[in-house]
Amino acid sequence: MDSTKTKIALISHSLGSGGAERFAGELSFILEQLGFEVHLIIINDEVDFPYKGILYNLGHLCKKDLGLIKKIKKGLLVKKYLQTNKIEIIIDNRTRNQLLREWFTKCIYAKRKTYFIIHSFHLKNYLPTSVFFAKKLYRDSTKIICVSKEIEEQVIRKYGFKNTTTIYNPVRSIVLDSSLDVELPEKYVLFFGRLEEQVKNFTLLLNAFSSSKIYEDGFQLIILGDGNSKDEIRTLVASLNIRDYVTLIPFQRNPFNFVKHARFTLLTSYYEGFPMSIVESLSLGTPVISVDCQSGPKEIIQNEYNGLLVENHNIEALATALSRLSKDQTLYDTIKSNTIQSVSHLSAEAIAKEWSKILAKK
Repeated sequence: MDSTKTKIALISHSLGSGGAERFAGELSFILEQLGFEVHLIIINDEVDFPYKGILYNLGHLCKKDLGLIKKIKKGLLVKKYLQTNKIEIIIDNRTRNQLLREWFTKCIYAKRKTYFIIHSFHLKNYLPTSVFFAKKLYRDSTKIICVSKEIEEQVIRKYGFKNTTTIYNPVRSIVLDSSLDVELPEKYVLFFGRLEEQVKNFTLLLNAFSSSKIYEDGFQLIILGDGNSKDEIRTLVASLNIRDYVTLIPFQRNPFNFVKHARFTLLTSYYEGFPMSIVESLSLGTPVISVDCQSGPKEIIQNEYNGLLVENHNIEALATALSRLSKDQTLYDTIKSNTIQSVSHLSAEAIAKEWSKILAKK
């Protein structure tokens, strides 16, 4: 370790199978490139994404402990680690939805410069519902960093914080993995992400796919990922009588070969933060159809320029969009030609400059 470098702890639930978790890995690369000594502290023992820096895996260290004892032990280990390694800056990438735990965490972090990231428009995952307690916990933090402008606007409107800013999630250069053990259909559209109905709204996705009848033109729907709604999705697929046209594939550490060769990718969420599946798709030259949920899609997609943005919860509108981008080759070619350039402002180099400015402030 270089004693001349500023020491920074990036704290995340894990590095496994989620947008916020993938972001933690990406941010560790940026922080190291900016010259920080990076300490990546993860709460759970899941490591699926690449990272830079020193990994401190609490899940592995406490794997034999249970319940409250396990939680308290993790907290004390974090406190000791921060002290022993003389950590000066903390970036908290976790969800923070348990008030008592966050009071404990505030004591652990002490007087260090602390940055809290909010990854979702669903604020109760990151801030207390009570404005009073939210201000007690976060008013004096160095910065509250929101991943979309719409999230920041909501935080300011509800809590009145003065210490907020927006920094979009970066997209790094993607390396394709050609060693697939899955034979891809000739024509398919793709969802990739966590299989959680209460967030991703597969009911809307599958009903729109069924209604669009694009399978009559040879298009399959691939749903790529893991989660607690897998059986629910299979049941709905069966009830819609589209089992011959829908394929579920387990989570892949590198899903980007699937993304690259899809006709387009889909996002139908009830809510988001700054959905990286959209950015990653566009960076690979793959158009996107997304609902206009809160928040993120409308800050990335320009309708009929780099994708199609449709009204949320509207099966007919989404089915029409699926049909248009499957059949209208002129529209498709126009949109595809704009995809990569449309997210150039989200490159790791561009986002690193934003982080550099924030972390340099006293």
